Amino acid sequence: MLSRIYSAGIRGVDGFEVTVECIGWDRLPNFELVGLPDNAVKESRERVKSACENSGFAFPRLDLMVNLAPAHLRKEGSSFDLAIICSILQCNGDIPYQKDLSLYAMVGELSLSGELRGVEGVLCMCLAAREAGRKYVIVPRQNAKEASVVEGLTVYGADTLRDVVWHLQGKKQLVAEEFDKLSFLDQQQSRFFEDMADVRGQHTAKRALEIAAAGGHHVLMIGPPGSGKSMLSKRLATILPHMTFEETLEASRVYSVMGQLPGGMLLPRRPFRSPHHSVSTPGLVGGGTIPKPGEISLAHHGVLFLDELPEFSKTVTESLRQPLEDGEVTVTRASGRYTFPSRFMMVCAMNPCRCGYYGDPQHQCTCTERDVRKYLDKVSGPLLDRLDIQVEVPAVTYDDMSGKTAKGEPSSAIRARVCAAREFALARFAAAGDKCTSNASMTPAQLRRHCKLDEEADALLAQAFASMGLSARGHDRILRVARTIADLDASPSITADHIAEAIQYRSLDRKYWNR
Repeated sequence: MLSRIYSAGIRGVDGFEVTVECIGWDRLPNFELVGLPDNAVKESRERVKSACENSGFAFPRLDLMVNLAPAHLRKEGSSFDLAIICSILQCNGDIPYQKDLSLYAMVGELSLSGELRGVEGVLCMCLAAREAGRKYVIVPRQNAKEASVVEGLTVYGADTLRDVVWHLQGKKQLVAEEFDKLSFLDQQQSRFFEDMADVRGQHTAKRALEIAAAGGHHVLMIGPPGSGKSMLSKRLATILPHMTFEETLEASRVYSVMGQLPGGMLLPRRPFRSPHHSVSTPGLVGGGTIPKPGEISLAHHGVLFLDELPEFSKTVTESLRQPLEDGEVTVTRASGRYTFPSRFMMVCAMNPCRCGYYGDPQHQCTCTERDVRKYLDKVSGPLLDRLDIQVEVPAVTYDDMSGKTAKGEPSSAIRARVCAAREFALARFAAAGDKCTSNASMTPAQLRRHCKLDEEADALLAQAFASMGLSARGHDRILRVARTIADLDASPSITADHIAEAIQYRSLDRKYWNR
């Protein structure tokens, strides 16, 4: 007889439903597996045989044909084991046909003893199962918490194949896994270990990061070693608004595919990624023989920190230009096109020269003019143009370090202003009917609607455009930053003061790159 069980696979960071069909004939025992399986799926034939017999069920002595549909999509990994053996057992009559399994999806790897092992990408698979109309999902116990966050699905976690079969036979019911959404949201409010109050001095840099957090802007910080660039960057996540539940799901999908979800649950807060400067292009933007997300996708809805920016390969940094504009990256391979999300805030830190002390009044720079130029030229103009805010971070003074100056604001106070500015912006977008989440992501049409200038502000921007040689992109980014500064002031219009501050954050390249 023909049996049909539903499962799910992964393509990039998206799940897709897989129908596992099995038919058996009463002739010489054989086991064929078709439907474009990779080697890991083909090896499931040996795993399911051993797991079946060690779980107390007789593996049918039939000529079996198992098909994984749709046949044109490649099936990868070991997550189909559970669905394959259940389709075989139903074909053999061990699982009753009266049981309506059209509402079930099954995911999990089998050990030779019949135990279920956790797999990667369960969150994406469960989302695909829900979209396909399934109501129940059976997964390994290790993946049950992760799967339970998908609303509209009843998730059962199982330890062994025997538990699954008994559940489907009606002998012993599995217990549904519950997700406490309120408790998870409370966990998001928990205190960070880092705090902006730890940073001494650097008021200009803190102000720049506050503006960046309020508008979702990219930042470049330049300063000598030990001035606090890395310390500031690591605390940027503490002043960002907490992720919405939808953003949490989107970011967690990437970590689920990579098998990096903490504790088998959703991400508790915005991700912060800080790859080493030796990272390869596929490691940063994604790729590989079987394309996987890179660091920019792991930073989705969070912060990507590139420390010592000129030390990164120029090929690597230039590959960031398209994702910075589009919020996603597309990797093309012979097997097809894979699109990964990459809407992140990029924070870059660098020294002004190789020794780190070019322009520092307290230290003698040992680099020649040619060395300085060569070092700075590792950061290209097009990439620099995409960094909305450029700020200098000078060396910290003794008074700041000794505590003689006032202690800095805590992250909670800065976050409150950032959240207020974002809510002000969202209300403005909603009133205009625009689907936009931050000032940095405004389209040119939205920019014209929301960034109207008075006469004085327009004259100031025109003067800056001519004197600074701004590109069209630089002009638009000044407008976006000015709009964010106005939002922090709860101002419906952009004034000359807002434009002046925004221009200040675009003038650093003139000091270093256009000397």
